[in-house]
Amino acid sequence: MMNRPSKGPLSGVRVVELAHVMAGPVGGLLMADMGADVIKVEKLPGGDDTRRTTPPEINGESASFMILNRNKRGIAVNLKTPEGVEVVKRLVGQADVVIENYRPGTMEKMGLGYAALNQINPGLVYCKITGFGTSGPYAGRAGYDLISQGMSGLMGLTGEGPGRPPVKVGVPVGDVTAGILAATGVLAAYIERLRTGRGQFVDTSLLEASLVHTYWPAAMAFATGRSAEPMGSAHPVAAPYQAFPTQDGWINIGAISQANWERIAIVLEMPSLLEDSRFASNGARMSHRDQLVEIMSSVLKQRATEAWVEAFERAGVPAGPVKTMTQVLADPQVKARDMIVQVEHPVAGNVSALGCPIKFSGGSGVTSRGAPLYGQHTHEVLAELGYAEPDIERLAELQAVYAATVAA
Repeated sequence: MMNRPSKGPLSGVRVVELAHVMAGPVGGLLMADMGADVIKVEKLPGGDDTRRTTPPEINGESASFMILNRNKRGIAVNLKTPEGVEVVKRLVGQADVVIENYRPGTMEKMGLGYAALNQINPGLVYCKITGFGTSGPYAGRAGYDLISQGMSGLMGLTGEGPGRPPVKVGVPVGDVTAGILAATGVLAAYIERLRTGRGQFVDTSLLEASLVHTYWPAAMAFATGRSAEPMGSAHPVAAPYQAFPTQDGWINIGAISQANWERIAIVLEMPSLLEDSRFASNGARMSHRDQLVEIMSSVLKQRATEAWVEAFERAGVPAGPVKTMTQVLADPQVKARDMIVQVEHPVAGNVSALGCPIKFSGGSGVTSRGAPLYGQHTHEVLAELGYAEPDIERLAELQAVYAATVAA
């Protein structure tokens, strides 16, 4: 039987995820966690490339694939066969949304581009994620997160300072943000469809997803005509606002306001800082940042991180430790916000995953269902589309679809 989420604001919405690797699957995951019935269509043969992104793995199953594709149903279809294309067209005819992130022109060659699918389902919201968008001089280029980080300016802003090698953000921020933008755009278009009955084409890219993280540097460039340079963990328009070494690690301290700066000096038990003209205002502190950091670091190194965090918290100063990934996953606040969920996988067993980052008073659509095995729900979905048992068997014999024998 189908294990469709019964709660969530998107309950009853069907999403066809013709996407692979990360950006598209992130968009599908967010919608699944908000209650949508997301059907992931994987290529035959092989499936999503992240199935082979190992290590790490759990009982032979890719951890990368499982964390991005939980809460979805999965079918395997050979899109190079007319029968496989027909399966997808029939599926789209009963869907509300399509999310895909193939290279520009790929879906059109298979007869599955927006123009073709819009003829089948005029109310369809079709979202395409590419490296650089569907217009402009780079429209035909393939794109990866690394490339988008470099071309968006992010790598020119990240690192220890001028003259050092460029550094990418430690996570695929372009991919993840593109998925978030895709889900946002889809929901906006879906709301309009509720008013007009018409679907539309939604277009975003890794370049734009990376670029939107540069609001502050872009504002500076617009205003001054100059490009900001890497500053480590420091802030381009506020000081102190960065990571400082402690006795046993690192702590982030932020003084966006003058009031916070005054509280910091009190916590450090250095009232003389408030009388020092070099640090009297944010502009002065920016001009003498190196000296300020040296003075603060010498004091902060005398106590452990947690002791400082508690002291700053009592004073009302925003501060927090710099944690490792395992420390974050054990954090009580992260757990309290249901950001760690347990899902059941047919092979890997009970698997931990990241939860939905948006909370709803009426409940989300998060279930205990793990990522699908390759072709796990092919038979189930085809039956829902009206394919009789002999038809499903014939499609499998033609290698137009693959239906796993493991029970859903």
